[in-house]
Amino acid sequence: MPQTPPSNRRRFLQVSVASAGLAALAGPVLAATEPRQSIVAAAQAGLERCAGRVHFRDVVGVADFSQPSSARRFHLVDLANGRVDSVLVAHGRGSDPDHTGWLRRFSNAPGSEATSQGDYVTGGYYVGAHGRSMRLEGLDPTNSNAESRAIVVHAAWYVSPVMVRDHGVLGRSEGCFAVSQSDLPTVLERLGPGRLIVSRKL
Repeated sequence: MPQTPPSNRRRFLQVSVASAGLAALAGPVLAATEPRQSIVAAAQAGLERCAGRVHFRDVVGVADFSQPSSARRFHLVDLANGRVDSVLVAHGRGSDPDHTGWLRRFSNAPGSEATSQGDYVTGGYYVGAHGRSMRLEGLDPTNSNAESRAIVVHAAWYVSPVMVRDHGVLGRSEGCFAVSQSDLPTVLERLGPGRLIVSRKL
Protein backbone atom coordinates (compact mmCIF):
# COMPACT_ATOMS: atom_id res chain seq x y z
CA MET A 1 0.00 0.00 0.00
CA PRO A 2 1.36 3.49 -0.81
CA GLN A 3 2.81 5.20 2.24
CA THR A 4 2.71 8.94 2.92
CA PRO A 5 6.15 10.35 3.82
CA PRO A 6 6.36 11.66 7.43
CA SER A 7 7.24 15.13 6.14
CA ASN A 8 3.96 15.22 4.21
CA ARG A 9 1.96 14.00 7.18
CA ARG A 10 3.08 17.01 9.17
CA ARG A 11 1.65 19.23 6.47
CA PHE A 12 -1.86 17.74 6.53
CA LEU A 13 -4.38 20.51 7.11
CA GLN A 14 -6.50 20.37 10.22
CA VAL A 15 -10.18 20.74 9.37
CA SER A 16 -12.64 22.12 11.91
CA VAL A 17 -14.91 19.64 13.69
CA ALA A 18 -18.46 20.17 14.83
CA SER A 19 -18.80 18.06 17.95
CA ALA A 20 -16.93 16.01 20.50
CA GLY A 21 -17.60 12.94 18.39
CA LEU A 22 -15.90 14.56 15.41
CA ALA A 23 -13.09 15.94 17.54
CA ALA A 24 -12.32 12.39 18.66
CA LEU A 25 -11.10 11.73 15.12
CA ALA A 26 -7.86 13.54 15.94
CA GLY A 27 -4.98 11.23 16.79
CA PRO A 28 -3.97 8.55 14.30
CA VAL A 29 -6.41 9.65 11.62
CA LEU A 30 -4.94 11.80 8.87
CA ALA A 31 -6.56 15.18 8.34
CA ALA A 32 -7.79 16.26 4.94
CA THR A 33 -4.95 17.15 2.58
CA GLU A 34 -6.71 19.37 0.07
CA PRO A 35 -7.20 23.08 0.77
CA ARG A 36 -10.59 24.09 2.12
CA GLN A 37 -11.11 26.29 -0.94
CA SER A 38 -10.99 23.31 -3.31
CA ILE A 39 -13.55 21.43 -1.22
CA VAL A 40 -15.91 24.42 -1.17
CA ALA A 41 -15.40 24.85 -4.93
CA ALA A 42 -16.34 21.19 -5.50
CA ALA A 43 -19.54 21.71 -3.50
CA GLN A 44 -20.45 24.84 -5.45
CA ALA A 45 -19.73 23.16 -8.79
CA GLY A 46 -21.93 20.23 -7.79
CA LEU A 47 -24.84 22.54 -7.04
CA GLU A 48 -24.41 24.21 -10.43
CA ARG A 49 -24.47 20.82 -12.18
CA CYS A 50 -27.57 19.74 -10.26
CA ALA A 51 -29.57 22.97 -10.41
CA GLY A 52 -33.26 22.20 -9.94
CA ARG A 53 -32.65 18.65 -8.71
CA VAL A 54 -31.50 19.48 -5.17
CA HIS A 55 -34.01 21.12 -2.84
CA PHE A 56 -31.64 22.43 -0.15
CA ARG A 57 -28.41 24.24 -1.04
CA ASP A 58 -27.10 25.13 2.42
CA VAL A 59 -24.94 22.07 3.13
CA VAL A 60 -23.23 19.76 0.63
CA GLY A 61 -21.37 16.51 1.26
CA VAL A 62 -18.12 16.09 -0.69
CA ALA A 63 -16.45 12.66 -0.68
CA ASP A 64 -12.92 13.02 -2.07
CA PHE A 65 -11.78 9.54 -3.00
CA SER A 66 -8.38 10.73 -4.17
CA GLN A 67 -7.46 10.43 -0.48
CA PRO A 68 -6.77 7.17 1.40
CA SER A 69 -9.35 5.68 3.74
CA SER A 70 -7.19 6.72 6.71
CA ALA A 71 -7.91 10.39 5.90
CA ARG A 72 -10.97 12.38 6.89
CA ARG A 73 -12.16 12.64 3.30
CA PHE A 74 -15.94 13.06 3.65
CA HIS A 75 -16.52 16.79 3.98
CA LEU A 76 -19.65 18.57 5.19
CA VAL A 77 -19.54 21.97 3.53
CA ASP A 78 -21.63 24.81 4.97
CA LEU A 79 -21.96 27.22 2.06
CA ALA A 80 -23.34 30.02 4.22
CA ASN A 81 -20.07 30.48 6.08
CA GLY A 82 -17.56 28.30 4.21
CA ARG A 83 -17.07 25.98 7.18
CA VAL A 84 -15.85 22.46 6.36
CA ASP A 85 -16.20 19.59 8.83
CA SER A 86 -14.58 16.30 7.83
CA VAL A 87 -15.08 12.68 8.89
CA LEU A 88 -13.92 9.21 7.93
CA VAL A 89 -15.77 7.32 5.19
CA ALA A 90 -15.20 3.86 3.71
CA HIS A 91 -15.17 2.96 0.03
CA GLY A 92 -16.44 -0.21 -1.59
CA ARG A 93 -14.43 -3.44 -1.60
CA GLY A 94 -14.89 -3.66 -5.36
CA SER A 95 -13.08 -0.33 -5.67
CA ASP A 96 -10.11 -1.63 -3.66
CA PRO A 97 -9.93 -5.43 -4.10
CA ASP A 98 -6.46 -5.66 -2.55
CA HIS A 99 -7.54 -3.62 0.50
CA THR A 100 -4.75 -1.07 0.13
CA GLY A 101 -6.82 1.78 1.56
CA TRP A 102 -6.85 3.58 -1.81
CA LEU A 103 -9.81 3.63 -4.19
CA ARG A 104 -8.61 2.14 -7.49
CA ARG A 105 -11.76 2.31 -9.59
CA PHE A 106 -15.37 3.46 -9.56
CA SER A 107 -18.22 1.30 -10.81
CA ASN A 108 -21.98 1.62 -11.21
CA ALA A 109 -22.46 -2.05 -12.07
CA PRO A 110 -24.82 -4.18 -9.95
CA GLY A 111 -22.82 -6.70 -7.95
CA SER A 112 -19.58 -4.73 -8.28
CA GLU A 113 -19.50 -3.83 -4.56
CA ALA A 114 -17.72 -0.68 -5.72
CA THR A 115 -18.09 3.00 -4.95
CA SER A 116 -19.76 5.01 -7.72
CA GLN A 117 -18.65 8.40 -8.97
CA GLY A 118 -21.19 11.15 -9.42
CA ASP A 119 -23.69 13.41 -7.72
CA TYR A 120 -26.34 12.09 -5.34
CA VAL A 121 -29.38 13.64 -3.72
CA THR A 122 -30.12 12.50 -0.20
CA GLY A 123 -33.43 10.77 0.50
CA GLY A 124 -35.37 9.64 3.53
CA TYR A 125 -34.18 8.00 6.72
CA TYR A 126 -34.89 4.36 7.54
CA VAL A 127 -33.72 1.67 9.94
CA GLY A 128 -32.10 -1.31 8.26
CA ALA A 129 -29.40 -3.93 8.74
CA HIS A 130 -26.90 -1.21 9.71
CA GLY A 131 -29.30 0.71 11.94
CA ARG A 132 -30.40 4.22 11.11
CA SER A 133 -29.48 5.03 7.51
CA MET A 134 -30.26 7.48 4.71
CA ARG A 135 -31.27 6.60 1.16
CA LEU A 136 -29.54 8.12 -1.86
CA GLU A 137 -30.55 8.73 -5.47
CA GLY A 138 -27.85 8.84 -8.14
CA LEU A 139 -28.15 11.79 -10.50
CA ASP A 140 -25.63 10.71 -13.16
CA PRO A 141 -25.14 7.79 -15.58
CA THR A 142 -22.14 6.82 -13.43
CA ASN A 143 -24.29 6.26 -10.30
CA SER A 144 -27.76 5.69 -11.75
CA ASN A 145 -28.02 2.26 -10.09
CA ALA A 146 -27.62 3.65 -6.57
CA GLU A 147 -31.18 2.86 -5.51
CA SER A 148 -31.29 -0.64 -7.00
CA ARG A 149 -27.86 -1.37 -5.47
CA ALA A 150 -29.07 -0.01 -2.10
CA ILE A 151 -26.23 2.52 -1.91
CA VAL A 152 -26.94 4.53 1.24
CA VAL A 153 -25.29 6.40 4.11
CA HIS A 154 -24.94 4.23 7.22
CA ALA A 155 -22.62 3.58 10.15
CA ALA A 156 -20.25 0.61 10.30
CA TRP A 157 -18.04 -0.94 12.96
CA TYR A 158 -15.11 -1.01 10.53
CA VAL A 159 -14.99 2.80 10.29
CA SER A 160 -13.23 4.37 13.27
CA PRO A 161 -9.94 5.93 14.35
CA VAL A 162 -9.17 2.65 16.13
CA MET A 163 -9.29 0.79 12.80
CA VAL A 164 -6.83 3.28 11.34
CA ARG A 165 -4.57 3.02 14.38
CA ASP A 166 -4.55 -0.77 14.41
CA HIS A 167 -4.65 -1.55 10.67
CA GLY A 168 -3.68 1.62 8.83
CA VAL A 169 -6.86 1.44 6.73
CA LEU A 170 -10.62 1.30 7.23
CA GLY A 171 -12.71 -1.72 6.37
CA ARG A 172 -14.61 -1.66 3.09
CA SER A 173 -18.31 -1.31 2.34
CA GLU A 174 -20.28 -2.74 -0.58
CA GLY A 175 -20.34 0.69 -2.19
CA CYS A 176 -22.17 2.58 0.56
CA PHE A 177 -20.93 5.72 2.28
CA ALA A 178 -20.14 4.05 5.60
CA VAL A 179 -19.13 6.39 8.44
CA SER A 180 -18.36 5.82 12.11
CA GLN A 181 -21.06 5.24 14.70
CA SER A 182 -20.02 8.42 16.50
CA ASP A 183 -20.23 10.57 13.35
CA LEU A 184 -23.48 9.18 11.93
CA PRO A 185 -25.87 11.44 13.94
CA THR A 186 -24.03 14.57 12.79
CA VAL A 187 -23.86 13.42 9.16
CA LEU A 188 -27.56 12.55 9.05
CA GLU A 189 -28.55 15.80 10.75
CA ARG A 190 -26.42 18.00 8.51
CA LEU A 191 -27.27 16.13 5.31
CA GLY A 192 -30.99 15.66 5.74
CA PRO A 193 -33.24 14.74 2.79
CA GLY A 194 -32.97 16.88 -0.33
CA ARG A 195 -29.26 17.75 -0.19
CA LEU A 196 -26.33 17.00 -2.45
CA ILE A 197 -23.45 14.55 -2.03
CA VAL A 198 -20.57 14.78 -4.51
CA SER A 199 -18.52 11.59 -4.94
CA ARG A 200 -15.34 11.85 -7.01
CA LYS A 201 -11.58 12.30 -6.92
CA LEU A 202 -10.79 15.99 -6.46
